[in-house]
Amino acid sequence: MNRTVNVVRMQLVNKQTFVWVPLIVLGASFAMSLAIYAILFTSGVSGPFYGGGSQAPLWVLLFVGISSLTLTFPFSQAMSVTRREFFLGTMLAAAMCAVLLAAVFAIGALVEEATGGWGINGYFFALDWVVSAGPFVAALFYFVMAMLIFMFGFWSATVYKRFGALVLTSIWVGVAVLLVLAIWAITFFAMWGDVWTALVNAGPLGFALWGLVLTVLLAGISYLTLRRAVP
Repeated sequence: MNRTVNVVRMQLVNKQTFVWVPLIVLGASFAMSLAIYAILFTSGVSGPFYGGGSQAPLWVLLFVGISSLTLTFPFSQAMSVTRREFFLGTMLAAAMCAVLLAAVFAIGALVEEATGGWGINGYFFALDWVVSAGPFVAALFYFVMAMLIFMFGFWSATVYKRFGALVLTSIWVGVAVLLVLAIWAITFFAMWGDVWTALVNAGPLGFALWGLVLTVLLAGISYLTLRRAVP
């Protein structure tokens, strides 16, 4: 366990990657969104105002997941850290980052609801659908989304380390093709109404649970790939 904690410390040596960059992106996105809401409010538009800027720090975690393997895995192997210890320590560091972001989002949502959207009816954290089941479910939703996006990056890096850029590119192209085929099938059979109904009925808790399943699946595949990856 001590060696796993040492991996966490190794990952957090450069706090910019796991802590400061996501928080800076979050702060900048929040400030710009609030400025836009204020402009609209002072122009006579009543709102409520919602935006997609809250996604920005989550997508930063995609690159955090990539760099957490490519930058530190070779060093960890030189320090005689086992791949299992490296994997568990990296997941723990990612979970800490996800908990931090989830807490910021949950607290921000409570403040927005208490102040009527910062007094200008503008909502950055308290997106209607996400907070519909309460602050704890909203925090769980943000935590799972943060971990899922991190795992996409980490999994991509393990595939790259093990099989190379050609295989990784082929996989992502295949995923894109499957998405296009799914969109075509839904459109062709006029199923968009059913799809949107299912998404709404699932709610943020349903999304979080399915996201958690996908996160665990990606984590398992990443670990198995990492066992044979070349530093």
